[in-house]
This record gives sequence, structure tokens and C-alpha cells, in this order.
Amino acid sequence: MVFWDQCGVVLMDFLAKGTTITETYYASLLQKLRKAIKIEKHGILTKGVCLLQDNASIHNLHVTQTEARSCGYEILPHPLYSPDLAPLDFHLFPTTKLFLKGKLFPDDEMLMSDKLWLLTQPADFYRQGLHSCIKRWEKCLTLAGSYVEKD
Repeated sequence: MVFWDQCGVVLMDFLAKGTTITETYYASLLQKLRKAIKIEKHGILTKGVCLLQDNASIHNLHVTQTEARSCGYEILPHPLYSPDLAPLDFHLFPTTKLFLKGKLFPDDEMLMSDKLWLLTQPADFYRQGLHSCIKRWEKCLTLAGSYVEKD
């Protein structure tokens, strides 16, 4: 999982190969995110932190919703069937795929290369991604939740 804001990566956490995300794991990840924000983004928690997540079932479970509220996060609404609003899917993954295209890595090296690439992107890369996300989100609201294909 990668959590990011307009300045860059706030928290990265990758599961071991062959494991799946559980509600307990995700709830602990939200706590780790809160700690990372406290350390890296002084004072931002008092201003409020908004999370935009996709509609994966793990994000909508009572345990994770309760943990998000206890951490003080506001979870932005995400219309059903709107993968175009998941910032990982339309911003991070496509550009990361381009970076990795044609390269061969042993499993561990690919993960390290991916992490390094994400951490070395300039703040403008993340700012543009959030700006694009906001435009898509507003367009989706205007279209009452209909699919938004392009900016």
C-alpha cells in the first residue's frame, strides 16, 4: 500500500508474498499512517486528513471504518464502479509501469526498485496527481457518479 499527499509518499507498506490484507492489518496500517503523518507532517492532523480510497471491501468494513474515524480521518465518498477515481490506478500505477517496462528483476529487487522510484519522484509529480484526482472527483460528482474516463 502507498499513501501519498501533494508532497510525496507518506507511508509505504508491502505485504509479504502470498499474504492478503485483512481488516486487522488494514486497521494497523491506518494507525501507522497516523504516526507517519504526526512525524512527517507536523500539525496536519489538527487541520484534518482526508482519505480517498477505492471501494475495496477491506476499506468498507466496520473495523476499518471505525479505526479511520478514531485516527481522525475523513473518508471521502467514492462512487461505486469508479476505478477512475482511485489515484493509485490512474496516476501511480501507470507511471510506475512505464518505469518498470522491459526490465527484469528478481522479485525482491523489483519491489526495492519500485519503492526507490516512488520515493525519488519530485513533489510536482504528486501534486499533479492530486490535482488530476480532484478534477476527476468533481467531474464524477457533476455526473452523479457516472464513469469519468479522461480529464
